[in-house]
Amino acid sequence: MSQRTEKVGCWILANDPVGKLAKSRVFWHLDAYPTGAAAEADKGPRSTVIESLGKVWLMTIEDEKWRPAHGDRIAEIGPIPIVAGESYSAQYMETIFTPSMTAAEHVHSGPEVWYTLAGETCLETSDGRVQVGRAGGPPVIVPEGLAMHLTATGMEERRALVLILHDSTKAATTMIHYWTPKGLCKNKN
Repeated sequence: MSQRTEKVGCWILANDPVGKLAKSRVFWHLDAYPTGAAAEADKGPRSTVIESLGKVWLMTIEDEKWRPAHGDRIAEIGPIPIVAGESYSAQYMETIFTPSMTAAEHVHSGPEVWYTLAGETCLETSDGRVQVGRAGGPPVIVPEGLAMHLTATGMEERRALVLILHDSTKAATTMIHYWTPKGLCKNKN
C-alpha cells in the first residue's frame, strides 16, 4: 500500500485493523527479518509485515511481554496510552526528511509514535511541549488529539518509522488551521 513517490517525505506503508484492545496501555514491537516470508511466518493477528528503510519488519501491537518465535528485536516501544475496549487500526509510515524540512500542522485520532533510525526531529505540540526524537534515543509518543508541528533538526537526514494507532472509525490524520506553533523547535537546529 506504499504511497512513496519521491526521495523525501512521509508515506503510508500500511493501515491495518488491530481490533478491540482490552488494556489501556499497549506496546509497539519492531522486529527485523531476513525475508518477507520469514516475517510472515511469525505474523500474529495484530502484526503487519513491512519492507522499509532497507529492512523487512514485523510490526506488532501487543502486550509488553509479547515476543515472536524468530526475528531480531529492534525496539519495544510503550506503553502507548489508548482507550480500553475501543477498536483501533495501525497506520504505519516511513518518513525521510532533510534538515529543516517540516510537516504541516495536524492532529491524529489516536497516539502517534515514532522510532528514529537516523537524524533527529523536534516536535512542538499544542500543549506547549517539545520532544526531540533522535537515532539511538528514546522513541517519541504523542497522545491522541494534540495539534503538532514537526521539524527535522540537526545536520543529518531524518529517517523514521511511524505508527499512528488510531480509532478505526476515524481518519488517522487531519490537517488543521486552528493552531499556530510558537516556533519552539527553531533553536533546536
